[in-house]
Amino acid sequence: TQVEEGAISLWNWAVTKHTGSVVNDEQRAKLRFVACRLVCLCEGSDPQEATIRRQILMSMKTGKGWIDIGKPDLADGFLEIAMNSIEKLYAKLLEGSDGEADIHVHKADVEKNLFKVFSYQAESAVAQGDFQKAVMCVQRCKDMLMKLPKETCYLSILCYNFGVETYELKRYEQSSFWLSQSYDIGKMDMKYPLGKEMQAKVLRLLATAYFEWDCNLYLDKALKAVSLANQEDLHPAGFFLKVKILLKSGASDEDINSAVAEFLHHEMSLDFCLNTAKLLLRHGRESVGFDFLKSVSERFKSSPDHERITLLHIEFLLQNKRELLAKQKVEEIIIGYYTGKQLLPEALNRLHIILWDMAAKHYEAKNYSEALHWYNYSVSFYTPGQIDQNLAKLQRNMASCYLHLKQVDKAKEAVKEAERCDPNSIFTKFSVYKIAVMEKDTNKAVEAVIEMGKLAEKSSQHEDKLRGEENTGTNLLSLAAQIALENEQQVVAIKALEYLAEHLQDCRQLFAALKNFCFVVQLLDLEMFLFCSEGVTDLLNTFFAAHKRLAESFAEEKFTGDMKVLEAHWFRKVAWNLAVQLRGCPGKMRDFFLLSFKLSQFCPSDKAVLIAQKTCLLMAAAVDLEMGRQPVPPSEQVELLSQALQHLQACKEIWKVLKLTGDFAKDPTDTLLLLYEFEARSKLNDPALHNLMESVWEQPQIEVKTLEIIASLAMESPARYPVLCKKALKSALNLHRKQTVIDVEKFSKCLHSLINLSLPTGLTDLDACVLQEAWGYFEDGLSIISSTDAYPEMEILWLMTRAWNTGIFQYTVGKCREAEQWCGLGMRFLNHLGSLKKTYE
Repeated sequence: TQVEEGAISLWNWAVTKHTGSVVNDEQRAKLRFVACRLVCLCEGSDPQEATIRRQILMSMKTGKGWIDIGKPDLADGFLEIAMNSIEKLYAKLLEGSDGEADIHVHKADVEKNLFKVFSYQAESAVAQGDFQKAVMCVQRCKDMLMKLPKETCYLSILCYNFGVETYELKRYEQSSFWLSQSYDIGKMDMKYPLGKEMQAKVLRLLATAYFEWDCNLYLDKALKAVSLANQEDLHPAGFFLKVKILLKSGASDEDINSAVAEFLHHEMSLDFCLNTAKLLLRHGRESVGFDFLKSVSERFKSSPDHERITLLHIEFLLQNKRELLAKQKVEEIIIGYYTGKQLLPEALNRLHIILWDMAAKHYEAKNYSEALHWYNYSVSFYTPGQIDQNLAKLQRNMASCYLHLKQVDKAKEAVKEAERCDPNSIFTKFSVYKIAVMEKDTNKAVEAVIEMGKLAEKSSQHEDKLRGEENTGTNLLSLAAQIALENEQQVVAIKALEYLAEHLQDCRQLFAALKNFCFVVQLLDLEMFLFCSEGVTDLLNTFFAAHKRLAESFAEEKFTGDMKVLEAHWFRKVAWNLAVQLRGCPGKMRDFFLLSFKLSQFCPSDKAVLIAQKTCLLMAAAVDLEMGRQPVPPSEQVELLSQALQHLQACKEIWKVLKLTGDFAKDPTDTLLLLYEFEARSKLNDPALHNLMESVWEQPQIEVKTLEIIASLAMESPARYPVLCKKALKSALNLHRKQTVIDVEKFSKCLHSLINLSLPTGLTDLDACVLQEAWGYFEDGLSIISSTDAYPEMEILWLMTRAWNTGIFQYTVGKCREAEQWCGLGMRFLNHLGSLKKTYE
């Protein structure tokens, strides 16, 4: 039919395309699946022999294809179809057979396919973990081997593969079964043997399975298997495994010696012998191990790799705490080295590692003399004048030992040698630094720290470095700071901490370093340090670094929220305290207040933080205004006043929010904001001053003192606003009069200022309106003087004198009537004088 022809064409296409790598294994399996299904659907009630054979072939290959791609469950159905088709084929062949001979031919023909199907079913069962089914299928295959002897190797290898799979899954019982089956099947037909190498391989894995399953329980079986393996094929792995099993089982030294002795009767590689020696010594069989090493040394004495045996001997002597014997071996190598017996580079490097490891162990145990002994062994292999970075490292390590032993001169010599070999190493500079600190040479110590900082900076610029290398510079600078503090050299510690803050990447470490910096500053004469320009700059830079890293950590989310807030609080509070202590340095004082404000922005905006922010900005503005009052160039004054306005604007925004959190009726912030803004805008001649004052005049409860200060500021150079000044003073006088008990002292001063402003001294040709306005102020004064005896007598005298003099000025310009009036006004004040009345009458 067309469907059947199409299915066969699809099958053939899949075969050809897979050969050309057009389709992969899984795609081929799917194509075979479709083709095989179509062929099965086209099967009639009485198919021809060729059709059945084709169906058997397609079903087997489809099933095998699913197994090969790891989908054995999909294979089972097709293998069943193949089995059923084989039965149909056998029945059809029997129908057309002619005698016993034909039947045997047909049976042999069918059994080949049956063998394949059973083996495939066994594969599928193992893959699905169905051990019993797999055993049954393999047994069916074994039963057929008498008639199919050529399949012996195939079935043996199949069982070996099952053994490997189950061993890897740690199913040792199943693995041992399959491996035993593999070995037994491999011996079934000597005409088609598996091969001695393969049989030995099977037996070694079988021994390993028993060993790992339960060495004590299956010791005999494991030993028997490995012994058989060694009989089949001499292989180092077999000997090694036998020794391993004996060691695990706790066999006597005599038994192990016997097993090891077998090695010496066969040609084994040096690597194999060394691995065996390591195995023996790792299991504590020192006597057997060292004896074996001696035998190996004798066998390979002419080998260029002979040093490897000696090095291993030294390593195990050291591991077994036999340092004296190990030293003898090392000294023998050194003597040989100086008498022309050169070491191969790999062996020499290994020896250096052994020597350095021993030195390091003694160093950690604080046995510095012994550490030097091992380092000196290493030095012996370097020629005089040789330049080598490892030699530099060696000399630095020796210098550290000498320093601990208080042998400073020898330490200097070692460091000098290290500088010769590796002058640009940060470690060498660190060694120089340690000696300088120990000798209390502050200048040299600071120089060394600066060099370390530069080298750390260069190191951080390399992109192709390991993470550990990135941290080397910062770790050494941190250690340098610690050493300086331990030796009470705070100046050196500060320099180290400065560089540390520049290079640390880890937020926690950075903040710890910055805190240490602040702590060290406090250990010094703080006042002296703060008033040192360089010292304050260093401290400011520290806080700028803290602010920058906090900003980065918030943006990059590398630091937990709680930690960020804690660090921000710590630094903002310290910045505030330092600002308060810098009263004699207003510029730096302002900078610290602003830093405290900026750092507080990383904290939650609760009431306490808002109050701190508001206060910082007010203080910064106040400092700028104070600096602006000093004799400074006009451009600088403008800059200071403008900065103050910026701080005040930010403060206003915070104040608005803060007032929503509670009652601040007694808080002077509104007044301070007004006065500071008035001073800044008036001195800048800012047009916005008019709008500001409009809001002031509209305030119902403005204080007298505020108005008086506004009046004073309105005339403070470079500001000059007489109209504003007069309006403020008049408002202040009105408020004084409205008080239940008038404060005549303050009233008199306010009146004094208002009259001075309204009636300038020395002017004679005054406008009538000006005189009339001034007259009113004098009348106000008389009114208050008449009602109290507390008015200051000197102020009464001043009012009298000003009124009289104004009359005299009027007289001199020919205004006699006005002169009479003003002089009369002055006489009215005379009556209120006390002790001075007689003098002026």
